[in-house]
Amino acid sequence: MTNIDKESLENAYLLFTSGDIQKIEVGTTKGLQKIHHYLFDGLYDFAGQIRQLNISKGNFRFANSLYLEDILPKIESMPEENFNEIIAKYVEMNIAHPFLEGNGRSMRIWLDLILKERIHKVLNWQFIDKEGYLQSMERSPINDLKLSTLLESNLTDDIHNREIIFKSIEQSYYYEGYEKVSLNNISNYFSYRLFY
Repeated sequence: MTNIDKESLENAYLLFTSGDIQKIEVGTTKGLQKIHHYLFDGLYDFAGQIRQLNISKGNFRFANSLYLEDILPKIESMPEENFNEIIAKYVEMNIAHPFLEGNGRSMRIWLDLILKERIHKVLNWQFIDKEGYLQSMERSPINDLKLSTLLESNLTDDIHNREIIFKSIEQSYYYEGYEKVSLNNISNYFSYRLFY
């Protein structure tokens, strides 16, 4: 894990342990930007800024940067009253991919905030297989059924469980190709401060 990755991971934990997570707008582009800024401030000069360049991953091109100004308000206004609506919104935000780097890590926190606020559940990401998740995300612009099924089977109403939240953050970084880290090592850094 590089220094940038380690610092960003520590920032992700701090977002929760500091209570700053409670100040994030739920389901909005502004909220997503604040999450991204929190994770990557001082690490990337574009932390929290909507990208001005086009990007792709593999053979998939994300939304053209010229249209993000029009696309993001439409995504923000999508309904989020039930699980399927929330996942549809998450898929659309993933297609938009509003930042140059760090979209996945930021959007998974954003998704959990919406789930927690709207249906009083969060995802227990530690049990969501990396390959299965990445494959279902890749297919989700065409059909999000596999993604919905995978995520729905890993919902929990234990929304204040410190271990679930921290293990989920670790898994989020693992999805992006970073080695798994030990919760115990990071936990000592924060001296088990309460975050909810």
